[in-house]
Amino acid sequence: MGTQRTFLIIGGGLVGLATAYRLLERFPLARITLLEKEAAVGAHQSTHNSGVLHAGLYYAPGSAKAKLAVVGIRQMTEFCRTEGIPHEICGKLVVAVTAEELPRLDELLRRGIANGLQGLRKIEAAEIRKIEPYVNGIAAVHVPEEGIVDYRQVCDRLAARIQERGGRIVTGARVAGLERKAGAWVAATKTEEFDADFLINCTGLHCDLVAKMAGEPRDVRIVPFRGEYYHLKPEARHLVKNLVYPVPNPQFPFLGVHFTRMIQGGVEAGPNAVLAFAREGYQLTKFDLRDMLDMLLFPGLWRFLRQYPAMTCSELIQSFSKTQFCRALQRLVPDIRIADLAPGGAGVRAQAMMPTGKLVDDFHLVVRQDALHVLNAPSPAATASLAIGEHIVRQLPI
Repeated sequence: MGTQRTFLIIGGGLVGLATAYRLLERFPLARITLLEKEAAVGAHQSTHNSGVLHAGLYYAPGSAKAKLAVVGIRQMTEFCRTEGIPHEICGKLVVAVTAEELPRLDELLRRGIANGLQGLRKIEAAEIRKIEPYVNGIAAVHVPEEGIVDYRQVCDRLAARIQERGGRIVTGARVAGLERKAGAWVAATKTEEFDADFLINCTGLHCDLVAKMAGEPRDVRIVPFRGEYYHLKPEARHLVKNLVYPVPNPQFPFLGVHFTRMIQGGVEAGPNAVLAFAREGYQLTKFDLRDMLDMLLFPGLWRFLRQYPAMTCSELIQSFSKTQFCRALQRLVPDIRIADLAPGGAGVRAQAMMPTGKLVDDFHLVVRQDALHVLNAPSPAATASLAIGEHIVRQLPI
């Protein structure tokens, strides 16, 4: 492959960066331009998350999530080790609080083993206390391969490596239009036009809109869900040593609140999951009329809300009530008190949804002869980004 082959990547989050990085590994002579609308790469989902390295425990064996998470955590850990990026493989407990949760815990263990995780084991209450003295549980799965990382540094280091290899990263470049001209894609921004043979859409919260610009039908719609966090105050941080997660409830589409020790220090508690009023609605008061109309006119959203009325109400109450949020946390760590919680940040999850109201659970790529659109890249996309980048490169019809 020579220098004549050109790629245009829209979106400078971890998936876009990793894709550019892997493209340059495979095609070192290619001309690659990555456009990012913000002033810096990794400004949204890539750095508005809990900073966890996910090993692939939860995901259905054989799914893209499972395959890419297991490979991805090892690739990400190796990248961080090579680049000197702060990270730690500290392990995680997934805790069953009631007997009703034990069969689901056993299923998680089965999935993890089937997915190829190493060192998984089921432990009882006494051993839970040895690992996490303040955690309430009757049994747990210990996941020794999971860890924490500084994804901000991962983004910055990937960007540096891309540029060292000849890739071009343009920030402050919001794409306002896409069209095909003379056999090439042309992306128009306020100040400049960029062209390339092949288009790769990695725009996360805006991926369905960018795909529409490129002429794709909106078979799935991005619906943004805000996840809000609290931090444990310094005097309460001893209550959680590393990572403590609940057993997921299959009746609800989201995981539930959990505890995460952060690589920069401190412990984060959350998130809940509430409908955001803007695609980048990190604050409760952030409202975007265009985004709201797009959601409210989408039948899938109303079908989703009808399927999960109890969860919708519960998550909304937790958003407004610190007391309710604390009660949810106390299920795992009973000694947590309202006074122990300080306001934290928030992230917005770009959740792809079908017109039926069903959430798209796995990674979802649309591949054309001259374009590839990443239309769903939920967790563990940050952990698995290098593996996703490899997967995208393998999908290219070139």
